[in-house]
Amino acid sequence: MAQLLSRSRRMVMLQPFSAPAPSGRAGPHFRPRADLPPLSEKSDLAAVPAGRRPQVFGNAAPHQGRHAAILEEWMPLVERLSLPTDEVSRAAHRAVANGTAFVEELLASGRVDEGRLFEAVAHELGLPFLSHIDPERLQVAERHRLAALASRDALPIALLERPDGTIVHVLAHLDVGIASMRERLARMPELAGRLCIAPPGMLRAAIIKLTRRRLLFDAQYDLFLRQPDFSANIVANAWQGACIGAFLVAFPLCLILAGAQTIFALHLVATIAFFACIALRLLALSSAGPLRLRPLPAVNPKDLPVYSVLVALYREREVIPQLLVALGKLQWPHAKLEIKLVCEEDDHETLAALRAHHLRPFVEIVEVPAGGPRTKPKALAYALPLCSGELVTLYDAEDRPHPMQLMEAWYRFSREGEDLACLQAPLVVTNGSASPFSRLFAFEYAGLFRGLLPWLAGNNLLLPLGGTSNHFRRSALADAGGWDAYNVTEDADLGLRFKRLGYRTGVLTHPTFEDGPEDLQTWLPQRVRWFKGWVQTWLVHMRSPRALWRDLGPASFLVMQVLFLGMLVSALIHPLFLVTIAYVMAKLVWTGSAQTLEMLMLMLGFANILFGYGAFIAIGAMTLSMKEKGRLLGTGLLTPLHWVLLSVAAWLALWEIYRRPHHWNKTHHRRSRSMREPAADGVSQAPAKAFR
Repeated sequence: MAQLLSRSRRMVMLQPFSAPAPSGRAGPHFRPRADLPPLSEKSDLAAVPAGRRPQVFGNAAPHQGRHAAILEEWMPLVERLSLPTDEVSRAAHRAVANGTAFVEELLASGRVDEGRLFEAVAHELGLPFLSHIDPERLQVAERHRLAALASRDALPIALLERPDGTIVHVLAHLDVGIASMRERLARMPELAGRLCIAPPGMLRAAIIKLTRRRLLFDAQYDLFLRQPDFSANIVANAWQGACIGAFLVAFPLCLILAGAQTIFALHLVATIAFFACIALRLLALSSAGPLRLRPLPAVNPKDLPVYSVLVALYREREVIPQLLVALGKLQWPHAKLEIKLVCEEDDHETLAALRAHHLRPFVEIVEVPAGGPRTKPKALAYALPLCSGELVTLYDAEDRPHPMQLMEAWYRFSREGEDLACLQAPLVVTNGSASPFSRLFAFEYAGLFRGLLPWLAGNNLLLPLGGTSNHFRRSALADAGGWDAYNVTEDADLGLRFKRLGYRTGVLTHPTFEDGPEDLQTWLPQRVRWFKGWVQTWLVHMRSPRALWRDLGPASFLVMQVLFLGMLVSALIHPLFLVTIAYVMAKLVWTGSAQTLEMLMLMLGFANILFGYGAFIAIGAMTLSMKEKGRLLGTGLLTPLHWVLLSVAAWLALWEIYRRPHHWNKTHHRRSRSMREPAADGVSQAPAKAFR
């Protein structure tokens, strides 16, 4: 012990936990640095290459004194557990540098099991150790249980009824102080008969089991009960239903009584929708360009808050290894990081795949009880009360976020006002050359995440969020009501709610890499769900157009109509333009003449098709890097096929909004090509040991 204490005083204190952003050009071809390995069982700081480690702040002497005090207090327990002295010393250093508890850092290192550690604490203090907690015997009010699940410090002591009817106080706290507890027990020896020690994870699991019905009920109905006007539980209200019914009756009658004039009017309406979408894309060209990473300064790790990472999983056994590797590369102190892997309780194959890995204590598997609707937002709403982070982000199973993405998000949140509710990271499709579908997907995402969304954010307009890599300020997320369990595009809906409540949404530069759909069987159900969700979102927020105008303001109100209604109408009526062009051209060839209305419709059809395709290609091409242009620029030739398939998806979405409005079309994810092919993207192919 004396040797270790002496050695600790000679070690240099690395206080901050951060590294500058990678240099070089960024874009879809940007590769996570090969010299940035996953955070593993070694020290967090040791995982950062020497040339990019944080700078030293302040005088190291006080920190060395605190480090020595920690080792002196915990050394008897460390010797009892036979832990490696080097790892113990590093955990003490991290506790001082990060402003965390020594026990948190020791558990985060993965060198000791939580149960074994707290059993040793119990023996050291001479207190009984609980190896099992019956949830039904916990004497904790529901409001205190909910508070405990949402905080690391809300329930340091719980009351437990013994089989004989007596009550014992369960001490299960990560910041347990050996010296202070020993002193208190010496002063009040009668406490020993009323106290016992239990692992915090065990107590937490018992509380979750006891509270799961309330958590499920809140996930299903909380938004609907608190803010019914924002919930998609009811698809359309009375006046909307009446309008839809009137249209379904009037439109066929108009076709029968004045067919040519009705079709021409339909062309005019579609033209307005088309040119509104075209204008929005052309305006966004001013902000379009390849990705450029924002430089990040060094930070003091004590300033970093707890960050919660949510990953909703359903039938994702195949991608579990690559997911764990990708999450393991996130640069954030492990003791201030909590990762929630959210699964349906009957998804046995995914749960088995997760349990095959020995996960660190900061990685928690959240099992969502069965209950409708079976949607991703319901699963996220169930898991949110289990998070204690000041900041919350979510990823999909196939995502590989840039290691510095959390750092950039925190830096932006800490520098900007409380009205900044959310930051959207750009999504980069890495398998663009795999098939025509993935090529179109990569091209479309480039235009969206590097062109349209940055322009909307830069002009403080409504920004519909993507379904992943959203970083939230927890307080704003709670104020907005969280995710709507009944909306199948919960991301776009949440972005709209943020804007209505006066919050801002911005964009990040550090991307998330993912693979796009490679075949029609994968692409079509996903796109149908997106269109259906846009219909849901439009109907929900247009229940009171006057209130929506007042909340959004004129500019964002118009943007909302273009993004949700205009895109849908454009996709629905696109086949009409093609049919009209084919019909009038055939008539001209066959008869040599056409009616005036037919010629007008022909010109409108050509204008909409040419300008619509052109705007789509222009914004996509503007955002491509030089490397991508050779691979994706030919995508323009596939644009007609893309629009035809969009039309199919839009019509199927209308059928689904009628037949099964809350059904979630599952997107099947395969293991990323970049994880299968050594040369792709520079992503590590190491085994999934990041959280072991």
